[in-house]
Amino acid sequence: MSGLLEVKDLSAGYRGKPVLEEISFHVRPGGIACLLGPSGCGKTTLLRTVAGFEAVLAGEIRVAGQCMSGVGFTLAPEQRGIGMVFQDNALFPHLSVEGNIAFGLRGKTSDERRAVVAELLEVVGLDDVGARFVHELSGGQQQRVALARALAPSPQVVLLDEPFSSLDAGLRERIGLEVCRILAEREVTTLLVTHDQDQAFALADQIGVINNGRLLQWDTPYNLYHEPADRFIADFIGQGIFLRGTLRTADSVDTELGVIRGNRAYGWPIGSRVEVLLRPDDILPDPDSSMHATVVARAFKGAEILYSLQLETGATVLSLFPSHLDHQQGERVGIRVAADHLVAFAAQ
Repeated sequence: MSGLLEVKDLSAGYRGKPVLEEISFHVRPGGIACLLGPSGCGKTTLLRTVAGFEAVLAGEIRVAGQCMSGVGFTLAPEQRGIGMVFQDNALFPHLSVEGNIAFGLRGKTSDERRAVVAELLEVVGLDDVGARFVHELSGGQQQRVALARALAPSPQVVLLDEPFSSLDAGLRERIGLEVCRILAEREVTTLLVTHDQDQAFALADQIGVINNGRLLQWDTPYNLYHEPADRFIADFIGQGIFLRGTLRTADSVDTELGVIRGNRAYGWPIGSRVEVLLRPDDILPDPDSSMHATVVARAFKGAEILYSLQLETGATVLSLFPSHLDHQQGERVGIRVAADHLVAFAAQ
C-alpha cells in the first residue's frame, strides 16, 4: 500500500546547494513517522520542504497522490492540507486560546468556527481555558493549543518540528504520548522531527535515520535497534559496543565470548576480521556461568542497573541486570551471551 505522504528521490537545499540527496520514503495513512538524526543532518530541512517552505532540486513530494512539490513547481504551504507544529509553538500572544485555534479557519461561518474550536478544545483537554491568553498557560498547555490550531483546518498530514524539546523530561514524555494518541485517534498522518531517540521509539511506528543529508534506513523501531543497516545507525541508535571477532561461517563469528550466531548471513571470506554489535540486553547475568567479567562502572536506572563490564582481554561490554542484583565496582560477575541478532561490520 502506498503511503498518504510520499517522498521520492528528493534532493533539496538552499541557494541551489543540496542539503538533502536522494531521499525516498512513504508514511502510511494515519501512521506516525519520525525523522531522527544528529544536529545539522538535514531533518528540519526535509520537514520544511514537505511543508512547502523550501523548493526541491530533484524528485517530488506527494500527498494522497497529489504532487505538492516537483522540480520547478511548489504548491503554496497553505494549499497543501498540511498542518505544522513548530518548535517554539509560534502562537499569537495577542489572541486568546480560542482565537489561536480559529486563526486558520478561513471560509467558515462564525458558528462553524465556534463549533470546530469547541470540539478541539475538548479533544486536547483545554475546554476550560479557551478565553485565556497563551502567556497564562503552562508549556504543556501551549503545546496542546498549537496542536489544536494545526488540526483545526482538518489537514491530511501534520508535521511536528521538535515540538516537545522545551518541556522538562517528565512532561515531554507525557505530552508527547498524549499528542500522538490524539493524532492516532483522528487518523492524521504525522511526521515528527526529533533528536531524542527515546521519544522517537516511544511515539513512532516508522523511523528514518538521517546523517549528512542522506536517509540511511527507514524502518520500524525494532529493526533499527536489532537490524541496523549501517555502522553509523548501529552506533547512533541505543547503546552498545563493538566486539572484535573472526567470521567462522556466513552466520557465525568467533569472539572472546564464544561463538555468536544469528539470523543473518554475511558474504565476507571465512576468516575475515569483523566487529560484532552487542547491546546491553545481549549480555545476561548468569551466576552459574564459567564466563566472568569485572564491574568497572554502573548506572542505576530504577528497575535495572546498566553495568560496564571488563572482560579478560580488557574489552568492555554493557549489560542490564535487574536492580536487585546490586554489584559494586571491582566485583566479578558471571555472564552469558544471548544475542539472537548477529550484527557484524568489517573491522575498522
